[in-house]
Amino acid sequence: MRRIIPPLIFGILGCAVLISLGVWQLRRLEWKESVLAEIEMRIASAPVPLEEAEAEYAPVTLSGEITGPALRFIYSGTEEDIVAAVQTEAGRRVIVDLGLVPARPMASAPPELPEGRVEITGNLVMPVGRGGTLHLDQSNAWAARELGNLAEVLGAEPVFVVARQIEPTIPGLTPLPVSAEGIPNNHFGYAIQWFGIALVWAGMSLYLIRRTLRAKD
Repeated sequence: MRRIIPPLIFGILGCAVLISLGVWQLRRLEWKESVLAEIEMRIASAPVPLEEAEAEYAPVTLSGEITGPALRFIYSGTEEDIVAAVQTEAGRRVIVDLGLVPARPMASAPPELPEGRVEITGNLVMPVGRGGTLHLDQSNAWAARELGNLAEVLGAEPVFVVARQIEPTIPGLTPLPVSAEGIPNNHFGYAIQWFGIALVWAGMSLYLIRRTLRAKD
């Protein structure tokens, strides 16, 4: 019987570690769901002036003029995301994601944006682009969003607002409001993976114990 003690201990310890990792992921799932619920509540709360907002996803309002060239971001095969700087009436220059327009040939110029005062309601976010912001060509087409690079290109503060309503409306442009749906929450899948590995580990341990017992016979 002593010969099966090492594989038995090996199997029990391995299963214990793997199961504990699965349980940890379930706890992380509960935490992430509470965070997402809080974000959804924050997104849906009443907007405040941009100068009073602090937390990410906070609803804000701002008034000013859209200035400088617009940047086109590849959103899908049929749509582009338009980002531009807004000079606010409070004297700030911030970055605003205005929304989606139908995709156009890469060499075409960005869409014309309205002159004069606009009122924007949206949410503060922190965009992160993989590998930084990649400029594709001379028509202000870009492949990723990275806040520091955008601020430098647009000559604006590193403050990013995603519009959900623009007055007056911009013809052909559809705002893309912020939501928590795009925030990853894969902890349940990770938990299933750990529990599955624990099951395989248990099976392999039992197989090893059986082989050890047969070898003894």
